Amino acid sequence: MKTLTILEVGGLEGFLAMIILMIIGVAFFVSLVITVFVKLIYESKDGRKFSKKQFWQTMLISMLIFGLISGVVCGGM
Repeated sequence: MKTLTILEVGGLEGFLAMIILMIIGVAFFVSLVITVFVKLIYESKDGRKFSKKQFWQTMLISMLIFGLISGVVCGGM
C-alpha cells in the first residue's frame, strides 16, 4: 500500500494556508522584536534617530534572513 502525503489526501488547502500564514506571522513577530532591539541600540549612541525607512528596511532584511533560515531548516540542506 502506497503512503499518502498530506497534500494528496485532498481538501486540505485551508490547512496548508494556515501553516504558511503561521510561519509568516512568526517571522513578522520575530523580525519586529529584532528591529526594535536594533533601533534601541542605534539610538543609544550620540542621539541618532532611526527613521521609518530604516525601520522598515531593517524589518524586511530580518524577514528575508528568517525566510532563508526557515527554508534551509524545512527543506533540508
